[in-house]
Amino acid sequence: MIGENLDEYVGLPVVVFGEDDDAGAPAGPVAWRVATAFDEEPFADVWKRFCATVDTSAVTALVIGYWGASYDENYDYPVPLLAEAAASFPNLRSLFLGDMTFEEAEISWIEHEDISPLFRAFPDLERLEVRGAVGQGESGLSLDSIESESLRTLRFESGGLPAGIVRAVAASDLPNLAHLDLWLGTENYGGDATVADLAPILSGDRFPSLRRLGLEDSEMQDEIAEAVAGAPVVARLESLSLAMGTLTDRGAEALLAGQPLTHLRELDLHHHFISEPIQTRIKAALPGVEIHLEAASRDEPYIEVSE
Repeated sequence: MIGENLDEYVGLPVVVFGEDDDAGAPAGPVAWRVATAFDEEPFADVWKRFCATVDTSAVTALVIGYWGASYDENYDYPVPLLAEAAASFPNLRSLFLGDMTFEEAEISWIEHEDISPLFRAFPDLERLEVRGAVGQGESGLSLDSIESESLRTLRFESGGLPAGIVRAVAASDLPNLAHLDLWLGTENYGGDATVADLAPILSGDRFPSLRRLGLEDSEMQDEIAEAVAGAPVVARLESLSLAMGTLTDRGAEALLAGQPLTHLRELDLHHHFISEPIQTRIKAALPGVEIHLEAASRDEPYIEVSE
């Protein structure tokens, strides 16, 4: 999941810029990966070379990898650089921000700033995925509420997603958003959102096109399951994920007692702490649904991704 860099993105092979300068231009469409490494060339310089070398007007998908850290003198946050160059990327539709493995930076160490400029600079962006959330002092991942008719997929991968991000997403106007994933994480790493912050999403009023919802990797997974059990948004979903968190029999019982889930194509509950009898009941209640029930590797509740 996060142990290897992406080798494919939105169905396109990922080509690492600068990895083989003699390889020539890739044949066919690709997703370009732009990154530096610790104590090497500043990301801003790599980005400048990328923009000068590649036909950026043809780029539809970008993967941004390691850009440095605040303790590294070569730290360059990529969002301002991307926004400044937006006119050179008229066809950019998909962006992954923070494709770093734990060997490059633990997910809790991936430093971010305000990502709001991306939506102003790229109004046709259809997919944004962000890994990491922290910053130094009062800085860190931040976002204004969004208005976009183009955005269809929005994903945040984090060991601790700030409540401000959840609230901004919940307040956004995204009529065509079909896929939303929020890795909520633990308060130890800044994941301070509450179930109340999720209420506008669960109400079904915000995102009329939503078909895939992931509220994942949370220490309050049971409370989320209880809220989801009666949430109006569920009726329009095709895929629901409450995976990667501390889901126990309590949350699973709430799902079983709540609204029908038989209309789902997929229910992902992997990395759970549900007893065997309740797992059996879930499978029996949803015979036509693809269910992921792979258990966590240890008995004591913990989220799958934190540090």
